[in-house]
Amino acid sequence: MSTTVGQRVDLRVDGLTHDGQGVGRVDGMACFVPGALPGEMVAAQLVHRARRHWIAELVGVIEPAPERRQPPCILAQRCGGCSLQHLEDGAELAWKGSRVQQALERLGGLQSSVAPALAAPATLGYRNRAIIPLERREDGLVRAGYYRRGTHRIVNMNHCPVLDPRLDALIAPLKADLDDAGWPVDRELQAGGGLRHLALRLGQHTGELLLTLVSSHAELDQLPRWADRWLKRWPELVGVTLNLQPLATNTLLGPCTELVAGRSWLVERFAGLELRIASDTFFQVNTPQAERVVPLLQNALASQPPGLLIDAYCGIGTFGLPLARCGWRVHGLERNPEAVRLAEHNAAANGLEAVASFEAGAVAELLPAWLERCQAVFLDPPRKGLEPAVLEALRHGPPATLLYLSCDPATLARDLALLLEGELFALDQLQPLDFFPQTSHVETLAVLRRSDAQPPAHG
Repeated sequence: MSTTVGQRVDLRVDGLTHDGQGVGRVDGMACFVPGALPGEMVAAQLVHRARRHWIAELVGVIEPAPERRQPPCILAQRCGGCSLQHLEDGAELAWKGSRVQQALERLGGLQSSVAPALAAPATLGYRNRAIIPLERREDGLVRAGYYRRGTHRIVNMNHCPVLDPRLDALIAPLKADLDDAGWPVDRELQAGGGLRHLALRLGQHTGELLLTLVSSHAELDQLPRWADRWLKRWPELVGVTLNLQPLATNTLLGPCTELVAGRSWLVERFAGLELRIASDTFFQVNTPQAERVVPLLQNALASQPPGLLIDAYCGIGTFGLPLARCGWRVHGLERNPEAVRLAEHNAAANGLEAVASFEAGAVAELLPAWLERCQAVFLDPPRKGLEPAVLEALRHGPPATLLYLSCDPATLARDLALLLEGELFALDQLQPLDFFPQTSHVETLAVLRRSDAQPPAHG
């Protein structure tokens, strides 16, 4: 009898996929079961057959793994925002380190030592930003929440335990206000447009808050009045903005953000500096863990005298400015002109404008001209990793030290394999960091030395 969709099966889970799904085998084919853990015997219902694997839903755990725990969120089994809440923190951290190791070996063909992953200071209440999808139900009430795994169906929520409590406390009252305001909500742009997301950002060390409504249009009746009301209700709220995203795509934010009330930026203290951050510019979502990257960068650079460091994908100067304060001349490259303007302000506000400069444009186009003059390069690219042109430029003009902060082990493995071809660079250090507890995501700092450069002195 052949296995069919809808059938219930018992299977032994022998690993986790890159996104935290349990994986076992059914009739010789891989079967992915969200919510299952390695070593467990589980009951699952087959819901889809792809060409080479099954997708199943967890029905029950017959033999639980010792690392299994009760998830801290009551929505964990339905909400797709976190994939590993059922895994004990220490086991999650160990798996993230092994995930980096396996990606290097399997995807990059690299046999390199990976340091134990650095745990986050807090595994709950750590996120300083939320972008929450919205919809209006048939009964007229607004729903806000993250998507159920593999769908565009919102799991309605009033609380999210991975958000900083100061953000979490705003969700329920803001949903009530959106109900009262009566604005159109049309995330999928199927009924004339309207609100799409609610975005919140927090300066974790200063307490300043920004609130952004993401909408396909600006026709939100009496929005300034509501914004003034919010500013009065929450003194820590410093600004309300409206982001316009009119395109029928899954892009969260559009290119235009309008100030409604207050100011369009908050101030955050980071690694001893004061940084101005806008509602639509990139900043790491786990502030204390991001601060731990700074001494790692400083230690990696300590073996050579300070010179010129190129900060590629520099954003608002988050990591480049602390290095400028340590004696390096920093030149940042960033595609987003607004982020460059903020970086320049942040340099001046911290008295670093003489040693930190910034340039707007594509890194692939700007980087080659700087490589002959610099002694080090710091890379913090998006999840897709480095463009082929950037990799080619680094191979043609290798700096003495290359620092690469990656948010995806797969693209890191791909890029390192190309950079290490021909022994042009030597891989000196691989340090995973857990920026996103309760999820499968992991950051990794890779330190590469040009092979003819002076080797570092390890203490």
